[in-house]
Amino acid sequence: GWEPVLRVADLELDRIGRRVTRAHKNIDLSPLEFRLLEYLMRNAGHVVARSMLLEKVWEFNFDPKTKIVETNVSRLRAKIERGGKPRLIYTKRGSGYVIRPPD
Repeated sequence: GWEPVLRVADLELDRIGRRVTRAHKNIDLSPLEFRLLEYLMRNAGHVVARSMLLEKVWEFNFDPKTKIVETNVSRLRAKIERGGKPRLIYTKRGSGYVIRPPD
């Protein structure tokens, strides 16, 4: 069903309040970063292809030759991992990205 709050480890995304926290501290995200994180969290534990992110987050039905996904994922990662927190977003070479609890 539709979950109002998505959680992966200590990261929480409130879909109604449009708020993201990690270990109960607010993380400021742009609307686009929020959508990107929300999509990854809805598919937590599953690898999401770059093409899916382009389609679902950017609404491109083609692959623009740009680093738009990579750039935004690394910006998102920097915000989520600020202060040396463990990684949650992993890159699967050649296939996409997955968000999951740290090992």
